[in-house]
Amino acid sequence: MDRKNNLLKIVGLSLALVVMVLVQGSPGFAQSTEPQSQPPAQTPEVQQLKERLQSLEETVKVLKDQITSMEARKSSPPAIVQATYSSPASSPGFAGPDYAPAAGTSPNPQDPKGESTFEVYGFAMLDAGYQVKQNDPDWFDVVRPTKLPRFDNQFAPNGNTYFGVRQSRLGVKSSTPTKYGELKTQFEFELFGTGAQAGQTIFRLRHAWGELGQFGAGQQNSTFMDGDVFPNTIEYWGPNGMVLFRNVQFRWMPLRGRNALSIALERPGASADQGNFADRIQLQGVRPHFSLPDLTANFRWTRNWGHVQVAGLFKRIAWEDTVNDGLDLKRTGENGTTVDDLDLTGSAIGGGLNITSALKFGENSTGKFAFVFGQGIQNYMNDADVDVGVQTNLAAGNPRRPIVGKALPMWSFIAYLDHNWSKRWSSSFGYSMMTVDNSNGQAADAYRRGHYASGNLLYYPWENVLMGGEFIWGRRENFLDGFKSDDFRFQFSFKYNFSKKWTF
Repeated sequence: MDRKNNLLKIVGLSLALVVMVLVQGSPGFAQSTEPQSQPPAQTPEVQQLKERLQSLEETVKVLKDQITSMEARKSSPPAIVQATYSSPASSPGFAGPDYAPAAGTSPNPQDPKGESTFEVYGFAMLDAGYQVKQNDPDWFDVVRPTKLPRFDNQFAPNGNTYFGVRQSRLGVKSSTPTKYGELKTQFEFELFGTGAQAGQTIFRLRHAWGELGQFGAGQQNSTFMDGDVFPNTIEYWGPNGMVLFRNVQFRWMPLRGRNALSIALERPGASADQGNFADRIQLQGVRPHFSLPDLTANFRWTRNWGHVQVAGLFKRIAWEDTVNDGLDLKRTGENGTTVDDLDLTGSAIGGGLNITSALKFGENSTGKFAFVFGQGIQNYMNDADVDVGVQTNLAAGNPRRPIVGKALPMWSFIAYLDHNWSKRWSSSFGYSMMTVDNSNGQAADAYRRGHYASGNLLYYPWENVLMGGEFIWGRRENFLDGFKSDDFRFQFSFKYNFSKKWTF
């Protein structure tokens, strides 16, 4: 500080001295105060002194700026290392259920002031459409091949008009700088009921998530998923052949930036189809048993042309025969002991790969692609049936285990193109398919293959407002009986986004 003050004093004295020399050496100093018709001509010496004065003034300004910058650096807090955050889609036309980039893939710019933020966001959305065919009425406003009829006129009659606001969404998120990095949280809800609330307009949790540094915990998009390949469609459910699953998990993100790595332990789960043996009383005591979490991981390369992501999943699916008395057939052994005739306890290994990419085709077009294959991973898919099917086991020569569970192999893909015709008009169109390798114990009308295709034209008349129309087609194919069912829809949607952010 003393050095700074001495420097300012020297500069000030130099300026005063120059001014005195300029004034005393000027010819105008000795002239009378009477007005003159013409100003006196400046001598070369005066002009030189003025130039030196201007140079000194500029030097003083530079020195003052440097001193101010030094003081600001001394008083500012240490830089905070930012954590990345999975945020809702920013695309003006997005209306899909789960568009959220994987954590660690899109780092937020560091806030130089280290300020905390709180944001409320969401949208209100109306869907209205006409369904030419039929499907499960609990899923009246979406196209899911697994929910189409398994036999002729299962959900008759054909032709239904539907209205709904179930896509509407509300969320809050916050960020707080800490010495360990940026603490970020997100709570998000929508109105689309599933499970026991299927078909209802009811609040449903989407995200309950927090991140600090390299770690995240809560409910978020599965690490096995790539939300960036969800196309810009307005039908809620979207292509059946992509991985789309929000799951409770603990995630580690050791690598961020253009190349990103994430590893997670996720809540296990699976579903089973008892097929032709569903009415057997011996199966009533078979219960799922998940003793280990699912292991998921992904690695992403991001470049100017887009990104490529490879994700993997490994899981153990187990079940136990809990019936001890009264239901299983029993016999008496040679030593007089009672022996169970059936033991249906078992397990299967599930796992798969999800290879995805979003590629830029010029400034106005982006291709969305995904290829998925594996076995027993159906619960991670956007629209699939069951993970485990019944398989006969008579060839093994084990009379106590005539049937076993089989993790069903499957493969799927999506191929979509999002295109901006202009600032206010856009379209998205493409196709998706999923195929299951059924087990021999499944019924003839079990789900085997599903198709999904759509195309739309969307209009953005004002900021945060979307309206448009879409055509959607879906098809279901059964396992053995050759039955197929189709669904054709025309849907129109109106969407109004809102958000408010506070900084403190």
